[in-house]
Amino acid sequence: MTTEIIFAGFGGQGVILAGKILALAGMSEDKYVSHIPSYGAAMRGGTANCSVIVSDEEVASPVIEKPDVVVALNKPSMVKFEKALKPGGLLIYNSSLIEIKPERKDIRKIALPCNEIANETNNPRGANMVVLGCLAKAVPGMISGVKPFEYALDEAISARNKKFNPINIATIEYAFGKDYKEE
Repeated sequence: MTTEIIFAGFGGQGVILAGKILALAGMSEDKYVSHIPSYGAAMRGGTANCSVIVSDEEVASPVIEKPDVVVALNKPSMVKFEKALKPGGLLIYNSSLIEIKPERKDIRKIALPCNEIANETNNPRGANMVVLGCLAKAVPGMISGVKPFEYALDEAISARNKKFNPINIATIEYAFGKDYKEE
């Protein structure tokens, strides 16, 4: 099992952090991982994306040309990375902010209202945590549920922000518990 994922959005949405947490969660399950962040011109408000590979085998190259999954948290990211998905790949897009539908017919799609779900958990900045819960459910075998994210958050989050880990775990659990219908 190897899953190649691109997370993309604008700075401040936590796409780099989500990728790092996913990679750490995979490591906690003795999987091989790769995480490459890419920042745009400005951290907050500019574009940001990262490539993550989670695999049962050694990762030969961290470069992703045709991802299995694209997570797009804003419209420019969906427009850019939808084209890159391999046929049959999964596009998870933030329907809270993206008002258009994906164009491709040869991919699977989940319209995920990230912002609304984050607000339901009283975690308005937790759209990236919603994505992690959805990914763990929508991509079987990549991560075994929510537990690996507890370790990952503890590793990824700085000491001054660890106070947010309980709400982030609750958001991931809530999102993991939902049913996601593909379009």
